[in-house]
Amino acid sequence: MINIPNVLTGFRIFLIPIFVVVYYLPVSWAAQMAAFIFLLAGITDILDGYLARKLDQSTPFGAFLDPVADKIMVAVSLVMIVEHYAHIWVAIPAMIMICREILISALREWMAELGQRASVAVSNIGKVKTFAQMLALFLLIWQQSEMMEWVGFASMFIATVLTLWSMIVYLKAAWPALKSQS
Repeated sequence: MINIPNVLTGFRIFLIPIFVVVYYLPVSWAAQMAAFIFLLAGITDILDGYLARKLDQSTPFGAFLDPVADKIMVAVSLVMIVEHYAHIWVAIPAMIMICREILISALREWMAELGQRASVAVSNIGKVKTFAQMLALFLLIWQQSEMMEWVGFASMFIATVLTLWSMIVYLKAAWPALKSQS
């Protein structure tokens, strides 16, 4: 169904290749413009969820597409950050974050098949993790100053700890179903 929240989610997906191309442009303002596009995508993510609830326009398609758009944007950003900094202390948190997203997505799908999707719904830890992750990525994409990058690295490590913590929370919630199905 076409509605405002779904259009915003589609726009966020449309922004992903533009974000990548802009980031790699051979101009001095490329990183800052890419950071702005990343921020715009983040704003559309907040806005589409708000509008879906406010306008009562939540749809199964939107519920499917919104987290997919988020995960693609984050994964693409993490790959770009790893390529830019080319250091193990950036690669390991990125690997943890990407692997966690794949694991939790698969877990949610499997739990939905069992009729228990609510037991692995988004938690407050996940929301704080997402904020720390988005802040880290924004700052590490922008690369305006060394201080900004250090705050970005700190946010990335906080996001990594929260990523692991939220993964444990999800696995703990799903453990009874996992145990009974093995």
